[in-house]
Amino acid sequence: MNIIQGNEMAEKIKDNIVQEIIKLGNPQPNLAIILIGKQADSELYVSLKEREAKKVGIDTHLYKCEDNISESKILEIIKYLNDDELISAILIQLPLPNNLDADVVIKAIDPSKDVDGFHPNNLKKILNNNSSYLMPPVFAVILEILNNINYKILNKQVCIISNSNIFGQTLAHILKCQGTNVETIKIDDKNLNKKISQADVLITAVGKPKFIKKNMIKNQAIIIDIGITKQGDKVVGDVDFEDVKNKVSYLTPVPGGVGPITIAMALKNTLELYKRRHGITRL
Repeated sequence: MNIIQGNEMAEKIKDNIVQEIIKLGNPQPNLAIILIGKQADSELYVSLKEREAKKVGIDTHLYKCEDNISESKILEIIKYLNDDELISAILIQLPLPNNLDADVVIKAIDPSKDVDGFHPNNLKKILNNNSSYLMPPVFAVILEILNNINYKILNKQVCIISNSNIFGQTLAHILKCQGTNVETIKIDDKNLNKKISQADVLITAVGKPKFIKKNMIKNQAIIIDIGITKQGDKVVGDVDFEDVKNKVSYLTPVPGGVGPITIAMALKNTLELYKRRHGITRL
């Protein structure tokens, strides 16, 4: 088994960002981050994003809000950031508290500042194969990993397990454009085990700790584990790492797998949005 070292891949991406930002000079790209509530996982992720952004030369602006903040107030903050010429990109840390509609909040972001690429207009560009779309970091990670291990995905069988139709269907479209055969399933799919067992590449994002066992997967499968759950002081993924490790060919660990690469891709998108706003086509 080969462990996919997310930290090493992320460092290479960030090194390239640093080189581009040095060439830019001033002003630097500016990333606004909105954090709602005091969920420990979200606070940790935001602090990591801030730290890594500063390392590569991206200025960050953190807007911390109480979990009972009204939807109208959040939309007011987003409008302010949309109109602020200094801000290159906006990132809203998910998940949001139950009193807020994530679809409404994401839709309020200026699509040209949407670092995560989940605004409906940006997702529509992906589905329409519009060449100007910006790849959402969580999808870019998967392509980056497969490219990094030199895996030829053409005609391979891919299985995506997720709780979100938007996530599953958009990722499936991206992978189908790469020439793959894709199954998207929910965790309650009656044929779940059969579909998982046929997958050359398994992508899981359901947040169910150690759900994937070795008896469920194909021999020498590649597993990309996006699921993250906090158990006490530990963070675990959807995959039972110890159970499957001798049956897979490649596996992303949790933590240290997709997380660092996703952050690096968000920073890469921040730089790209900055360049687009300033009409910079090359450096």
